[in-house]
Amino acid sequence: MWESVCDSISNFVGRSFSVIRKDSVGGGCINEAFRISDGSSDFFVKRHHESMAGMFESECMALEQIAATHTLRVPNPVGWGVSGGYAWLVTEFLEMQSCAGDSQRELGQQLARLHRVRQPYFGWGRDNTIGSTPQPNPRSDDWVTFWRDHRLGWQFDLARRKGRVFSGSDRLVEALESFFTDYEPIPSLLHGDLWSGNMAALKNGVPVVFDPASYYGDAEAEFGIVDMFGGFSGAFYRGYASEKPFAEGFESRKHLYRLYHELNHFNLFGSSYASSCESTISCLLRMI
Repeated sequence: MWESVCDSISNFVGRSFSVIRKDSVGGGCINEAFRISDGSSDFFVKRHHESMAGMFESECMALEQIAATHTLRVPNPVGWGVSGGYAWLVTEFLEMQSCAGDSQRELGQQLARLHRVRQPYFGWGRDNTIGSTPQPNPRSDDWVTFWRDHRLGWQFDLARRKGRVFSGSDRLVEALESFFTDYEPIPSLLHGDLWSGNMAALKNGVPVVFDPASYYGDAEAEFGIVDMFGGFSGAFYRGYASEKPFAEGFESRKHLYRLYHELNHFNLFGSSYASSCESTISCLLRMI
């Protein structure tokens, strides 16, 4: 595997690259991660079983698309591949610190600028993953149908295969349009998995995000997982609203978008997330 990684980096930098130091990097729960160096340049490498190659291909594509908007700072992707039984992704290595204070305000502003760039449809150019869960992204012109069939409905079906049927799920899915009576979403490029563990700041304070699960969707859907784990300050929300004010009804729809990620965590990690799914479903049903 490492020979292929070095070949990819060599092509990227235009000179021979050989690993003389390799250190494991913590912080992830799905992939192995490493910082590698040839003594003059450092790179970040993630790897998983070769069956997950599509996950890294789509992540590389997402990093490229976000970078092309010149809004949010992401690690520049170097390449991805499959060799030695592993799938791998290489990006530049960034020295990072906690994203706080002015960095969070700037992150909110930059995220809003990303969301203001209108995309041609809902969905994406390919399916990808949210964590390690497959995430279908067929092209659609109707957001409510997309969210019903390929987000909530998809996760509810995965839960049923695990033997769990959430009370009220059918009623909620059938009533989705009631949350969009006076709100018409437009397609925006989303990071898609923006929780506090996927944001940081460079040493100069510039915010940086990573590990995207991107697709074109309602900008408000970004806030489902932003809200789920916390870690985003009032400065972040104020920064976002200064560039893209929140529409009326956002506080209600935010629960709708949070449910997707709660269901995904149930499907990934088990019953410890069941009660939060049930609570959010009950909350949403009371709004109908």
